[in-house]
Amino acid sequence: MGLPTLDTRYLFFTGKGGVGKTSLSCATGIALAESGKRVLVVSTDPASNLDEVLGVALSSTPTPIPEVAGLFALNIDSEVSARDYRERMVSPYRGILPPAAIQSMEEQFSGACAVEIAAFDEFSALIGHPEKTQDFDHVIFDTAPTGHTLRLLSLPSAWNGYIESSTSGASCLGPLAGLEKQRALYAATVAQLADARQTSVVLVSRADLSALHEAERASRELGELGILNQVLVINGLFQAATSADAIANAMTRRMNAALAAMQERLAALPRFETPFMPKSMVGIAALRALSQPEADTSLPSAISARPDLPSFNSLVNDLEKAGHGVIMTMGKGGVGKTTIAAAIATELAQRGHSVVLSTTDPAAHVAAAIENPVKGLSVSRIDPEAEVEKYRQEVLEKTANNLDANVREMLEEDLRSPCTEEIAVFRAFAKTVDAGKNAFVVLDTAPTGHTILLLDAAEAYHREVMRMQGDMPEAVRQLLPRLRDPDFTRVIIATLAEATPVHEAERLQNDLVRAGIQPYAWVINQSLLASGTRDPLLAERGRYEIPFVLKVARELSSRCVLIPWLAKPPIGSKGLAQITDSVT
Repeated sequence: MGLPTLDTRYLFFTGKGGVGKTSLSCATGIALAESGKRVLVVSTDPASNLDEVLGVALSSTPTPIPEVAGLFALNIDSEVSARDYRERMVSPYRGILPPAAIQSMEEQFSGACAVEIAAFDEFSALIGHPEKTQDFDHVIFDTAPTGHTLRLLSLPSAWNGYIESSTSGASCLGPLAGLEKQRALYAATVAQLADARQTSVVLVSRADLSALHEAERASRELGELGILNQVLVINGLFQAATSADAIANAMTRRMNAALAAMQERLAALPRFETPFMPKSMVGIAALRALSQPEADTSLPSAISARPDLPSFNSLVNDLEKAGHGVIMTMGKGGVGKTTIAAAIATELAQRGHSVVLSTTDPAAHVAAAIENPVKGLSVSRIDPEAEVEKYRQEVLEKTANNLDANVREMLEEDLRSPCTEEIAVFRAFAKTVDAGKNAFVVLDTAPTGHTILLLDAAEAYHREVMRMQGDMPEAVRQLLPRLRDPDFTRVIIATLAEATPVHEAERLQNDLVRAGIQPYAWVINQSLLASGTRDPLLAERGRYEIPFVLKVARELSSRCVLIPWLAKPPIGSKGLAQITDSVT
């Protein structure tokens, strides 16, 4: 077992949320730096936890890591990038155009779409302009969960193609006439990503069916983009030392079964494996232990009592009292948001309510969580491709007949822009929330960073609605007020009892409160502490959970539920009922 050994200049770590991308990218960076290389670790995740893992406050410029000579790190700060990008686009016109026109330009460059473009621009510069990273032998990208990353890696091709085919002279990147530099940059980025001598992609997964399924999807879609130099890392592999513990045996069986069912495409990739670690991967010493696990014996031993917490069933009882409305599960990737949403939706449907279970996460599998139809429960997902096509048809049907050929061509060109997807997905999100007027809508959201961008979009669109008062669907007009209405929308924050998921969820809660949305409850999922395991390694991990359970229950939430790690997978109505019936 060990870290991946790669010698390309650019390394991308990607995979499902919670599989350990940040830990592995940082541990790989440390190993390379301690072999004498100069290494830059870059986070492209809007909800980056690179600062916490490395123990250093980072910015958008390379910051040296004091404990490791030759190692540097930075975060691509999407908000700062957007501000700089907006100023770069607007400043040439200050003093030339009237103040009202300047204000209009600033508003156009203030939406979620502009934030994504700005972050993408920063990312492209690090790859397409090698001189920007010429002081480093390796640049390691710690990326956001798969769906967000696939979009990031597809954007160089998408924008390059869009600029090449556009004739109208304008785009949300700015006037096309001034984009020749960007065009060259995006073309260079595409070339670097596809060059196997320059770029490796590390597909990180757990020995878990859903994580491996997502890794396979990423491998396939990256292959379609021409990014073929891929390796697979199975992180946190656990094997029971004896057969005396039911939880340890179940975990071993489940991991072995998932690996045995791995699809041929993944099985054919070069593979590395890292072992299950019984403590947090936060700090340089812990990260070094990942590459030398046999040398790590400093496990925590302090034990204190965990609080008595209400059952998951009591949480569903409270949610049921409203009779309808929106229930949203939010949190870091990999904490079980989809499972928790499916368990709530199934239980409400089995109690006789009309329920819609949907997701804003392009990588989620809500239908697989339900497995078989449940009376009263309908399952859907917001499919970006389908929503874009629906949106294009709607716009063209409404407006195209009244336009001359040139204007229609400009409109069709605009609708081919990658930004159209953001608008289409947002409108579909608003429509799904609207269904909460007459039923329960349980929404499984994408990992934190992507969800924050979606909520930012709600703010930006609400401002646009108030400013324009134009032809805007009622569902869009009502979206932000409904999300802020505690009698209509209840946000469930999901986490694991670990440092990074709890701290990221705490930041998410603060962001929600600032947006006027008060979370309803927290759910701590997959707790080994509550599982009853007596396996030494797993029990040690359970003891490590205690301070984080206490923090959530005593400091972060007045309504908190603990779900144990379950020996039988929580899939299908019977499997999900284990969660509702569990007593901790």
